[in-house]
Amino acid sequence: MTLFKDRTEAGKKLAQALSHLRGKDVVVLGIPRGGVVVANEVAEALGAPLDVVVTKKIEAPGEPEFALGAVTQEGDVIMDRAAAESLGASAAYLEEQIRLKREEVKDRMDRLRGDSPYPALEGKVVVIVDDGIATGSSISAAVMSVKKRRPREVVVAVPVAPADAVQSLAEDGTKVVCLATPGAFLAIGEFYGDFEQVEDLEVKRILNEAKAR
Repeated sequence: MTLFKDRTEAGKKLAQALSHLRGKDVVVLGIPRGGVVVANEVAEALGAPLDVVVTKKIEAPGEPEFALGAVTQEGDVIMDRAAAESLGASAAYLEEQIRLKREEVKDRMDRLRGDSPYPALEGKVVVIVDDGIATGSSISAAVMSVKKRRPREVVVAVPVAPADAVQSLAEDGTKVVCLATPGAFLAIGEFYGDFEQVEDLEVKRILNEAKAR
């Protein structure tokens, strides 16, 4: 079931749903890499600055698409311990995954942002954007990271997500704007006509263009 032609179209539609934030003190943060393409449309429509919030999912053993948890850009960890146990993830496996993901987060922050100072989020409305939610681990890690910076409000904005992931975020007190919650949900890419991988160079180009606006 295709809902969006590509991430750019999804971002334009998401921006319409967030139009009530135009004129407010907003910062838009995209989750690399695909989420930054969507976030760019939102930031441009709202006249807001654009940056990234980097997270890395912790994969289940032998199931790279299934997330047991995620690491934030500060190195904090969100973990579904019950899922980890049921899928046979040992303590040693999890410890190694967390170490690797912390390194990957730092590397990606360096590659995408270099030495640029991170935007001040205190007292602002922060909109966290991704191209969709699968398990919710990455977005939850992003919310945890952003809340440490004392924003006035956090809004998670995505084109598509499973209803239970949206409900879980809402129960944690996060406002969620989601355009579609299909009943049958296997992977985010099934709802896009074009879901090609976005490279780091493209993310850097988008961030540089956003700064110049």
